[in-house]
Amino acid sequence: MYTAAGQLNKEQLVQRFAPLVKRIAYHLMSRLPSSVQVDDLVQNGMIGLLDAIDRFEAGFGAQFETYASQRVRGAMLDGLRENDWLPRSLRREMRRIEAAIHQLEQDSGRAPTERELSDSLGMPLAEYQKMLQDARGHQLVYFEDLAGDGDEDFLERHFTDDEADPARMFADQDMRKHLVAAIEALPEREKLMMGLYYEQELNLREIGDVMGVTESRVCQLHSQAIVRLRARMLHGEAAPMKKKGRPRRG
Repeated sequence: MYTAAGQLNKEQLVQRFAPLVKRIAYHLMSRLPSSVQVDDLVQNGMIGLLDAIDRFEAGFGAQFETYASQRVRGAMLDGLRENDWLPRSLRREMRRIEAAIHQLEQDSGRAPTERELSDSLGMPLAEYQKMLQDARGHQLVYFEDLAGDGDEDFLERHFTDDEADPARMFADQDMRKHLVAAIEALPEREKLMMGLYYEQELNLREIGDVMGVTESRVCQLHSQAIVRLRARMLHGEAAPMKKKGRPRRG
């Protein structure tokens, strides 16, 4: 990986690790709306790879690949943040779904079905599922979720507050415990899909093959799982749901 003059051959390094950039881009694409172009992700990822090559000094083995993956993914996310890649109108609709999930869980003591949710929202099931499809890229946490009642932005209010780092907040042990409980409360198919995607790192097509459904259906299930998790985490319902009619023990 060095030239005859003993300098790093960046061109060879880029060629060696370009497949890593593409792998990360396609994995990220399955969580993003169709309006996002994979070529844009790859382009931003290559910038991150070059930055990693410039910064890394301890050789270019497995340790570098781990470091480069973080830089590449970070560069891709930085590129996405420069664009409003999930329309605010759609984000509002997803919050409507979150509110419906929260209410139906309170009423029935269990996770509502898609049919129950579509009925609650007053829309046909097919329209509801299309909304889930369009919401590919809906995230578990947005900075807006941390904003107050006014127009002041969270970062504007807390950029000098070391204790208000949202990354640290959501890495908190208690928050992680609640997230695990919320994942456990997902319907079995959605829990399986999340495990295949986040633990096994399969793409949507591979997950569809395992589950015997189409890639678009996996995408819907992913959006549905994320909105269920948001409903439980952001509405403070991370604890197991109580079954209606069951006497409390005290």
